[in-house]
Amino acid sequence: MCNTRSTGKTESILSFPLGRIVATPGALEALEHAAINAMDLIQRHQSGDWGNVPPSDAEENDKSVANGWRILSSYVISDDQNLWIITEADRSVTTLLLPEEY
Repeated sequence: MCNTRSTGKTESILSFPLGRIVATPGALEALEHAAINAMDLIQRHQSGDWGNVPPSDAEENDKSVANGWRILSSYVISDDQNLWIITEADRSVTTLLLPEEY
């Protein structure tokens, strides 16, 4: 299977366990305010669409999937707000949070 990222490159789909999915109250409020379904972003994260991270961070995420390291995606959810999704290295938990909550 292939996944076309915003770069236009076609790459194989990356997939990894998410563990328990949790979200901060701030993230849930921001998603509700923006009328965005959290599962849509979680699916993007799990399939290797890292959102608006720099290319070097996207490459690091690709390596992290293969090597069992922490994975961070960042998605624009409104004009002035990003949402981060972080999957821990041991794949025990994936957290949705606002950058200022880190």
